[in-house]
Amino acid sequence: MATTGQSASGPRVGIVAKANLRAATTHLVEIAGWLATRGIQAVFETETAALMPPATERAVLGKSALASGVDVVLVLGGDGTLLGMADCIGEAGSAVPILGVNFGSLGFLTEITLPELYPSLEAALDGRAHIENRMMLRSTTVRKGETFAQLIALNDAVITKTARSRLIDLSVSVGDEFVTRVKADGLIVATPTGSTAYNLSAGGPIVQPNVDALVLTPIAPHTLTNRPIVIPATSTVRVQPNMQERDEVFVTFDGQAGFELQAGDEVTIRRADTPLRLIRPSTRSYFEVLRTKLKWGER
Repeated sequence: MATTGQSASGPRVGIVAKANLRAATTHLVEIAGWLATRGIQAVFETETAALMPPATERAVLGKSALASGVDVVLVLGGDGTLLGMADCIGEAGSAVPILGVNFGSLGFLTEITLPELYPSLEAALDGRAHIENRMMLRSTTVRKGETFAQLIALNDAVITKTARSRLIDLSVSVGDEFVTRVKADGLIVATPTGSTAYNLSAGGPIVQPNVDALVLTPIAPHTLTNRPIVIPATSTVRVQPNMQERDEVFVTFDGQAGFELQAGDEVTIRRADTPLRLIRPSTRSYFEVLRTKLKWGER
């Protein structure tokens, strides 16, 4: 198998499938053939290539290289699979659009169904696709006066306790202004895209993706006065855990990456410079997706 990242003369489509999704194999073969007949090179993500039958030549790249080495990224799987690839695109600062095809029920991000795959892919390659810019978050964690970690997230940054920990105490500031101390199981800082993820489960508001805002949502707060708040997307959110000796506090990003915080750490969260370009089917509105997923109006 050739694991090359060299550019072909025509357009290149990166293909990412959910890890170990054997049900995708037949579709992956068909997609590769469909692209080849149009003179378009398929470039498979490393783990996705392992789902394919053996071949003498096949372009393969890791996720990080794929994020900036193709013209369109096609994701087969669920929202989690798309999030993992979206975060790689964000880290690369790439403007490559991403097309999510769901295996199973309709997803909030992987909205396109299998029957819609080829018309949607053709529209993306022809430049006819409807593309939305989705805000991403850039988080910086400072430890002992130095930058400890920087990560990108499409949905949310979540600061939370472990299952066996008591409530955690977080000091929250917006810009240079102190806002509140949150005593809760944790705190979610979500984008509008992420408002229908963990934020929704924690009782936060649904925010349309085209609204330029961030959402701060306490997780199971100790007092009823700690409520979700929507703030301008231009805001910088700073969170400092007030930790006792036995506290275990973690920060996670899109549920894809994370680490344990230490006393004195400060997590700063702001809008990333580059948005994610998400390809959406023009036949289905955002509210239609909400009705389908949330069963609005059904008994």
